Amino acid sequence: MALKEKLQSDLTQSMRDRNELRSGTIRMVLTAIKNEEVSGKEARELSDAEVITVLSREAKKRREAAEAFEQAGAKERADIEKAEGEIIATYLPAQLSESEIKDLINAAIAETGASGPQQMGLVMKSIQPKIAGRADGGLVSSLVKAALSEGN
Repeated sequence: MALKEKLQSDLTQSMRDRNELRSGTIRMVLTAIKNEEVSGKEARELSDAEVITVLSREAKKRREAAEAFEQAGAKERADIEKAEGEIIATYLPAQLSESEIKDLINAAIAETGASGPQQMGLVMKSIQPKIAGRADGGLVSSLVKAALSEGN
């Protein structure tokens, strides 16, 4: 079953269960997917990999919103954002550990022959398909920068 179809069937089930948080979150995600499908010159169906990219973006938005609400002292709103993020996370592939990310970075550096921070883009381009949806881009970026800085 395609990921989008699973989301739609889970939405139906959460509506039957009267789980408002879950159904609302899945609705938001499906809307984001639909917006992505109709953006551009012509409408198209997203692949599972593209759906995972949209889900990752939505999960990141929830994390950032939860942090902002916590800093502003709105704990209830922060808790809602965290709960929505956890629901979205159930549809994402298992996240890579920091050591797994470092192993992928080292392999990408060896593969590209990158030797310094100025070649960070080359390494990121090489590693991106391998980590899509499985690691936070900011974390990967900082680890790549650190690895390339150590090389010199």
